[in-house]
Amino acid sequence: MPRFPDHLTGDGPHNPFPGVRVLERRLGREIPHQLGSNEGLDMPHRALREHFGDAMAAHVYSYGDAEALGIRRRLAEQKGIPLEAMLVDAGADSLIALSLRAATAAGDVVVSTTGTYPTFAYFARGHGCRLVEVPYDEGPGRLAPDLDALAAAVREQGARLVYLANPDNPGGHLHRDADVLALRDALPDDCWLLLDEAYHDFREDADGEFGRRVLPGVIRLRTLSKAHGLAGLRVGYAIAEPETLAVMMKVRIHYAVSTLSQAAAEVVLDAPDEVEAHVAAVRRRRERLAAHLRELGADVLPSATNFVGIRLASAELAGQLHAALLDEGKLIARPADPALGHVLRITAVEDALVPGRLATLEAALTAR
Repeated sequence: MPRFPDHLTGDGPHNPFPGVRVLERRLGREIPHQLGSNEGLDMPHRALREHFGDAMAAHVYSYGDAEALGIRRRLAEQKGIPLEAMLVDAGADSLIALSLRAATAAGDVVVSTTGTYPTFAYFARGHGCRLVEVPYDEGPGRLAPDLDALAAAVREQGARLVYLANPDNPGGHLHRDADVLALRDALPDDCWLLLDEAYHDFREDADGEFGRRVLPGVIRLRTLSKAHGLAGLRVGYAIAEPETLAVMMKVRIHYAVSTLSQAAAEVVLDAPDEVEAHVAAVRRRRERLAAHLRELGADVLPSATNFVGIRLASAELAGQLHAALLDEGKLIARPADPALGHVLRITAVEDALVPGRLATLEAALTAR
């Protein structure tokens, strides 16, 4: 089992402000009179009510439930994940930072793939870690994190944590469950695997047995931004052993997820049919978009996400097309790292399939 930094292994630090919802659960009764809270409980919110309505105003008076029990209960019921094995925070990005704070100390080595989701590198460097990156495994029809190279770098550098996005961003590659487990087995006992599963819901087997597993030495991160359409409200959750989550709670912001965000997430989770329909529609659009681009001669990467990645002949061409489309008011993604400068990523939304929407890209593909 990987160890935590020394300053987090004792009793505490403890959250000094668990909040009224948590206190009510501890006492086993409601607290109707909040006379010691410095929240804006008497604020009339006339302007807010006029603009958004009374239902919105009702969610803004008090701090959110620090334990996000309503969200976790719904996820436990729908996903089959143990309630005590989940922690809710302000999106997968916040959970990356939280995982680094809990599992590493300044100066520790962490490992990832060059050009993968850049927020990990951003937070790792900001936390004072030494980041070691290994190249993608790239070949015909393949752009994938190199699991053997990641494990080798961990052993060579004495790393405390390795980051893997699965499905990958920006490539879209999905490693088999057995390969992820083999990576965990190949790591030293004192190294964490931070498994970013932001696009997990778009997997065909998203609700399978592997998706429910709580893996020792692994912190799994998921989000409600993509499949659930809540990117602007910042809601995500980690799956890990309860002992691991207890340490993460020691360094977590008290009220990271607002009352409004929690209420909205609960409403969306209570409508699973809508989420399932959305995911199915995204998969269909993804395949339509991929097929269309292949017909034009594009090198389309296999994707288990809500986007399609294509490789261009050069980073120069990819940069020119990205800039030209942006000048037209059309934003597609191009990885910032030079190692993936030849890759463009297009989200599988209906707007991308409108005839002529990507005419500049289509013309470049057919001109080859």
